[in-house]
Amino acid sequence: MHQLATTRHFRTLFISDVHLGSKAAQAELLVDFLRYHDAEKIYLVGDIVDGWRLKRSWHWPRIQNDVVQKLLRKARKGATIIYIPGNHDEFLRDFPGQHFGGVEVKLDDVHEMADGRRFLVMHGDEFDVVVRNARLIAYLGDWAYDAAIAVNHLFNRVRRLLGFPYWSFSSWAKLKVKNAVSFIGAFETALAEQARRQGCDGVICGHIHHAEIAVRGGIEYVNTGDWVESCTAVAERHDGTLELIRWTELAEARSRPVGLLGQDDVLPARVEAA
Repeated sequence: MHQLATTRHFRTLFISDVHLGSKAAQAELLVDFLRYHDAEKIYLVGDIVDGWRLKRSWHWPRIQNDVVQKLLRKARKGATIIYIPGNHDEFLRDFPGQHFGGVEVKLDDVHEMADGRRFLVMHGDEFDVVVRNARLIAYLGDWAYDAAIAVNHLFNRVRRLLGFPYWSFSSWAKLKVKNAVSFIGAFETALAEQARRQGCDGVICGHIHHAEIAVRGGIEYVNTGDWVESCTAVAERHDGTLELIRWTELAEARSRPVGLLGQDDVLPARVEAA
């Protein structure tokens, strides 16, 4: 099996939408990612714990606890960890400024990159009209999303048996639906405008499970994606440039025998530079 040779070190890592407490959480892949990635500062950009699902039924296998322990261990070794709650872990919004095991809770933050650019960091649900104004509809949508993820897991189990790589059915469906595409565009614009109002050069968020680094109206829009479907994170290099890391694709490469690896598989992960 292919193994990574070294740990990658960054100035900052941004991770969101892990949904610990959900059966769909890709906790094993996240533990693997954290094993090979270190940073001076780590932002947890909301929905790390899925309080909505835990209220319905308790689900917390040991591998999900390993994610928590891995993060706390990084804090003990000196990493600054900032937890910005989302709508699924909104119970933590009652504790701004509090520290838990070396993890500081903030409602949002302004992060200064190594090159001096200022980025507003927030989960983003504040700009989701459905979540903000129609909680019942949001819960119904959450159940529908669970169903889509279940279909996605079954579909990819068959694909693995046939020798095909991971493919996100729910992400594909979301981008094929006109209303979803319209919503994503409106969400990106709203977040970029909020960053502009606060005098920032960009915004880093999560919430909609759609990883992207783009420019919206002169403001850099960065979405960290999720650890349910795409398994993505955003990293700030030491020169202040940003990188979108798609960890699932490397995991698929590492599961193949060495003789089947392509040239790109020796890279730490598929990355997209800003």
